[in-house]
Amino acid sequence: MIRHIVMLAVPPRHDAAKLAEVMHGLSDLRDAMPGFTDFEHGPNRDFEGKSSQFPYGFICTFADAAAVAAYAADSRHQALGAQLVALCCGGADGIQVVDIEIGVPQ
Repeated sequence: MIRHIVMLAVPPRHDAAKLAEVMHGLSDLRDAMPGFTDFEHGPNRDFEGKSSQFPYGFICTFADAAAVAAYAADSRHQALGAQLVALCCGGADGIQVVDIEIGVPQ
């Protein structure tokens, strides 16, 4: 299982309606793509004070690396990603992505 964690450096006065629209689009992809099993999003509460530059984020759960690759190559995902780039401070530099593989022995 892969957890695809995306943190967004949206400005304080970002277009909340546009962000919600993109999150809805990503949620719709979950229902349309095999191996895309879960999607969650919300504000970063930054309880440890280590990531205030990323006030919003989302987590996608995929069955395996092949499902992540299919998601990355999907034209709908790419269009939604372009909208996120336009919303974030610094464009693509305002997006941090981490892919964590769960259940793999070290």
